[in-house]
Amino acid sequence: MPAAQAPTAWQSATVVRITDETHRAKTFRLRLERPRPHLPGQHYVIRLTAPDGYTASRSYSVASAPDGSDEVDFTVERLEGGEVSTYLHEVVEPGDDLEVRGPLGGWFVWDGVTPAVLIGGGSGIVPLMAMLRLARDTGRRDLVRLVVSVRSPDELLYAAELPGPETTIVFTREAPPHARRAPGRLTAEDLPALPAPDALAYVCGSTGFADAATALLIEAGVLSDRIRVERFGATGDPSGPPQ
Repeated sequence: MPAAQAPTAWQSATVVRITDETHRAKTFRLRLERPRPHLPGQHYVIRLTAPDGYTASRSYSVASAPDGSDEVDFTVERLEGGEVSTYLHEVVEPGDDLEVRGPLGGWFVWDGVTPAVLIGGGSGIVPLMAMLRLARDTGRRDLVRLVVSVRSPDELLYAAELPGPETTIVFTREAPPHARRAPGRLTAEDLPALPAPDALAYVCGSTGFADAATALLIEAGVLSDRIRVERFGATGDPSGPPQ
């Protein structure tokens, strides 16, 4: 897989498809004017500019795996009072152009070779989905184990695509009849065994979720320097590179 390049300046990207994921989340496929290779876990900044010159921007993780094309996917959860997410959900249509900049981020990325445990809370699954998709696309499902914690089936992103022998879904408030466990918070028993001793662990979600999941990993014997964490801020906007 080619290494990601340094990000360019702002460029135009055309919306080619919008897919409803849940009642609060949509996936936007954008065709980049100047495509750049990305690594799973990286993100782009999407900027909106009003006629009076006012701008608002937010960072969104790439949900698609690197495939050499000029298109990338972003899954955006609509946040109450969120300027960018509300505009994307309520105004943007296929054919519209958006300003984007990226790919960005060099810490929370997966190289497609190192064994990895992926733990996501809610929409924290987005950058991890890019990693899972790459593993599946390259025939290396054995490299990854993904656990996603979500409140209910109605809030599960990528519900049709996600299930597989390398994935586990933990429902915390409401579980479907076929669920393997009763609803409840993520526990040590839900964590998969590391695919290999040198595996990395990627944790993405709210600050509370990220801290709790990290503690579980350390309790399970994963060294702290093998854990990479990405946290969301209290408003739902990421406090660092998002989703």
